[in-house]
Amino acid sequence: MAKTATKSKMKSKTSSAKKVQAKTIVAKKTQSSPASKKKAIVKKTISKPVSKKPSAKKGQFSAFDMKGFDKKTIMSWYKLQHLGRRLDEKAALYLKMAKGWSYHAPCAGHDGIQIALGQIFRQNKDFLFPYYRDLMTSLSGGITIEEIILNGLSKDGDVAGGGRHMSNHFAKPSIGIQNVSSCTGNHSLHAAGLARAVKKFKGDEVVYYSGGDSACSEGYFYEAVNGASREKLPVVFVIQNNKFGISVPLHEQTANLVVSDNFTGFKHLKIINCDGRDVFDSYRALKEARDYALSGAGPVFVHADCDRIGSHSNSDNHELYRSPEEIQEMKDRDPLPAFRNMILAKKIATEKELLAIEEENKQAIFAAADIAEIAPDPAGSSYLDYLMPEDAVGYDDRSEYNFVNNPDEQQYTFREGINIAMKQEFQKNPHTYLWGQDVASVNKQGIFNVPKGMLDEFGNDRIFNAPIAEDYIVGTANGFTRYRDDIRVVVEGAEFADYFWPAMEQLIECSHDYWRTRGQFSPNITIRLASGGYIQGGLYHSQNLDALLAAIPGIRVVCPAFADDAIGLMRNSIRSRGVTMFLEPKFLYNYRPSSTSLPGDDFIVPFGKARIRRQGTDVTLISYGNAIHMAMKAADELFAEQGISCEVIDLRSLKPWDRNTVFQSVRKTNRVVIAHEHYLSGGIGGEISASITSELFSILDAPVGRVGSKDVPVGFAKSLEAAILLNLADIKNEIVKTVNY
Repeated sequence: MAKTATKSKMKSKTSSAKKVQAKTIVAKKTQSSPASKKKAIVKKTISKPVSKKPSAKKGQFSAFDMKGFDKKTIMSWYKLQHLGRRLDEKAALYLKMAKGWSYHAPCAGHDGIQIALGQIFRQNKDFLFPYYRDLMTSLSGGITIEEIILNGLSKDGDVAGGGRHMSNHFAKPSIGIQNVSSCTGNHSLHAAGLARAVKKFKGDEVVYYSGGDSACSEGYFYEAVNGASREKLPVVFVIQNNKFGISVPLHEQTANLVVSDNFTGFKHLKIINCDGRDVFDSYRALKEARDYALSGAGPVFVHADCDRIGSHSNSDNHELYRSPEEIQEMKDRDPLPAFRNMILAKKIATEKELLAIEEENKQAIFAAADIAEIAPDPAGSSYLDYLMPEDAVGYDDRSEYNFVNNPDEQQYTFREGINIAMKQEFQKNPHTYLWGQDVASVNKQGIFNVPKGMLDEFGNDRIFNAPIAEDYIVGTANGFTRYRDDIRVVVEGAEFADYFWPAMEQLIECSHDYWRTRGQFSPNITIRLASGGYIQGGLYHSQNLDALLAAIPGIRVVCPAFADDAIGLMRNSIRSRGVTMFLEPKFLYNYRPSSTSLPGDDFIVPFGKARIRRQGTDVTLISYGNAIHMAMKAADELFAEQGISCEVIDLRSLKPWDRNTVFQSVRKTNRVVIAHEHYLSGGIGGEISASITSELFSILDAPVGRVGSKDVPVGFAKSLEAAILLNLADIKNEIVKTVNY
């Protein structure tokens, strides 16, 4: 049961004489009144009894239990701790000197858990996802002093990504320390996904996630813990609880001041609480966690009680929301002098030996700094490098990328084409996986039956259902592909494109992974989305995300409208590295005009390669998806009715889009109309129109015409849907208007 004490009691020197019955978590309850007013302090028992008393004197917090650790280990850990703290101070100095380290989140007060986490991590075997405060974790885990400083100064030689990411975001993918985003806690999904791959491939690695207490409030963190628990994955979630999320105190984040208490209901999840200031208690906790994870019993939640001795970061001033007494109390619990004094008290080393170690660390930092400071900065012109990995089949002008349908052969629907391509690619590469909602139910395989038969052919190990948690679906795909580069993952990002919004956070993460790591990691994922209207689906079942997705750098966006193109683009998507958004207009799944005969096994459609569906001379009509079928019908009718000759271009790929084919056609016709199902405002047509106007203005005989759906949500009633969505008459009217300009 929680006990409380007033601030005045904490200030009293007599409090140090009281016997301590257990290690405690101390969390301030900040009131709405100024920091100078009294605050309650909550204490909660979390661990085993200790026999020693804390002293109010700085550096004498003597709860460390070194039993079972030899001198070599103790001294090496002290050396690491001292080195990490001096590096942390060096970072702050660089800031003051305006030399770099523009973002710095100090690690002081987290010493024990960070050293222990780096030590339990096995280089070149395990996987470690640190967060932005994990300087000491990274140092302990194998990142060198020079590499730490190169990162802080955003140099080209930064092993995390050559200065492309914020300073203090340490990584070294070559040894298993992952490059993690600034989006706090979202790497929990990557850790769960990577642990899933470890389990699927029957590996003996452990995946470690590190984060703060406040990130545990994020919905995707709960998704990660829930999924890891259900699947019994070998992942250890390490939470460094320093009681604050920037300036927000813990009690405003959660009702449970011991954050691990929020997760006690998760089956298979082992919870271990420890003192994050104490490297020995932390190491024991992590060793127990590692053994449990390796046993296959499930994931582990290691909750480490820490102090954030400094401000959240260099842009924060904790004196604005913490009292001087509270700050002093934390400094009195500083783990570094406590560890040092313990070594001396137990005669493990002499003062002379410790001074020698400290001098050695000082010189090592000076030497590394001399090298790092003169290292080159990344070239500004290199920003285009590593935006996307190479496609399996690149763009060129070969005509065989356009399959010629044979009407005398069996015709396969658009839905069947996607299904065939996926099955073929899964047969070719045994390291392909598919998951999503409803994709692996015994008698219902996909709500539109697109993956039908895949569960039967490839088994539940490779084809399986996911929770209704879109962020988890995409985030675990990101993590899964980190295990080996030949893994390919196909996910149904959502049952309808409209429901994909929760996963946008992870899509953004995926979009800059390759760029941010300077090519060291590529999430090799094909994200399928059933999109578009004309099915009387209304809200959440009829929207288009195409233009919104195409605005994101670092991903591909394709939208086939015929079975042959669905096959050719799916083959390229799965074989290629990187992220491809595969948009499937669901109205076309069983729409007969989208059916074709089966192309050969060597047929593939490059990204950014459009197809001229109809030759013409009077106007270029550009479209894709559902709208391309209306565009072709409009062209046929206008030719029959008015003799207007339309050249119809099916973009197929929206990012990149085929500027060469479009521009060549415009040079021939001198008039353009762009038709798409997406809202007119903000649609793809605006970008294509701007490009044509900018580069071909002098040859245009009329303004570029654009037509799309109305700028409103798609209504459910059939009359509303018909009035809102793009229709045949809209396209015909715009063509006539442009031709007669």
